[in-house]
Amino acid sequence: MNVRRVDALGPDERAALFDRDAGVEGVRDDVRGIVDRVRSEGDVALRELSREIDGVEVGNIDVTDRVDGAAEAVDEETRAAIEDAAANIREFHERQLPEDWTEEFDGRELGRRFRPIESVGVYAPGGTAAYPSSVLMGVIPAVVAGVEHVVVATPPAEELNPVTLAAIDVADADAVYQMGGAQAVAALAYGTETVGAVQKVVGPGNQWVTAAKAEVRGDVEIDFLAGPSEVLVVADETADPSLVAADLVAQAEHGETSSVVAVTDDEETADAVAAAVDDHAAGRDREETIRAALDRDASGVFLARSMPEAVLFAEEYAPEHLSIQAAEAEALLDRVPSAGSAFLGPYSPVAAGDYATGTNHVLPTNGKARVTGGLSVDTFLRSTTVQRLSADALGDLRDTVTTLADAEGLEAHAHSVDARFEGDDANGSHDANDGDDPGAGAGSAGE
Repeated sequence: MNVRRVDALGPDERAALFDRDAGVEGVRDDVRGIVDRVRSEGDVALRELSREIDGVEVGNIDVTDRVDGAAEAVDEETRAAIEDAAANIREFHERQLPEDWTEEFDGRELGRRFRPIESVGVYAPGGTAAYPSSVLMGVIPAVVAGVEHVVVATPPAEELNPVTLAAIDVADADAVYQMGGAQAVAALAYGTETVGAVQKVVGPGNQWVTAAKAEVRGDVEIDFLAGPSEVLVVADETADPSLVAADLVAQAEHGETSSVVAVTDDEETADAVAAAVDDHAAGRDREETIRAALDRDASGVFLARSMPEAVLFAEEYAPEHLSIQAAEAEALLDRVPSAGSAFLGPYSPVAAGDYATGTNHVLPTNGKARVTGGLSVDTFLRSTTVQRLSADALGDLRDTVTTLADAEGLEAHAHSVDARFEGDDANGSHDANDGDDPGAGAGSAGE
């Protein structure tokens, strides 16, 4: 990789770095056709698309029966790793569960309660690699939240990946369907003869999956539109260039469209990282994929004139994964509020979070970390505010409510409060019009 200077980036280079997208528009028309086909033809379309796109003849779409005992069918080491990761993910997400609360405020009893949604579909990618970890990351938070029905969709295969099935078994999903890509998202959104429609679809996927989520959004809830995987490493002169490079190569392994970036204020570190990236990429099992990601305009090693400039670069980038390998990592993190997940210090590789620390790896990409966080228990909960007022408490608020209702021209709102005091008022109820045209303010175009 070549080292580029942050202050010398041209408009096209900046666009490649900061205007990343999920590749949705390029496949949107084709995806729309797939979604319409599944919506109208159901299981027939799922089987035909599996044959056309995946090259697999699908008999049973529902393969839930293959999951029971799947954890026992894999080798002991793999099973132990799945169970350890699952336990850590479960523990972390259990700490996110909010508690219902009620408090009294000047006679007003106010509170908030949380309840899970009823059904969720988790997409677990397949394709060039199987992702049992995505099963754990999608299913376990939903189960912890208390979702009644959690299903998994994973691409069809002549022989479904046994480790993916084992992860589904350990995560405790309720049903599993072998269907992939846009057609899987459509089936989860609208239902088929076999697949029940869900309330929310979550999980990562390629641009076809993301485009399908964009297409069905509005008819079903989604988590967010995630694009290719990305990492940004902020490093100073104390960082080990070889470890920085190893993290870049690991993220590049996800796919040819991954974005991998390092920024530092130290020229010697920048040069050493660039050289080490080539060394770490050489001989990897997925070297061709890694090299393609490293060669993208959206990837690179960047030299800033100062650490403040490097931090501004990182904040503008708003990465999915933010690694800070620097002496003052915590202080630097405070200055980069926009990141899906942060990894501090030399012994916190992104891969640890991908699999086993317990944090969730389903994260916002393409700069969306500026406005949203990753998958969590909150994703599967809805909240309701609750209030109970005594007569005295309502009396204290009466003038405030009726005055504002009058100001908005909503006389019946004011009357609904006044009606509760008519027997107590010497002069009768509140009169919003007070002699004005009784038709005035009767409607509100903005309501």
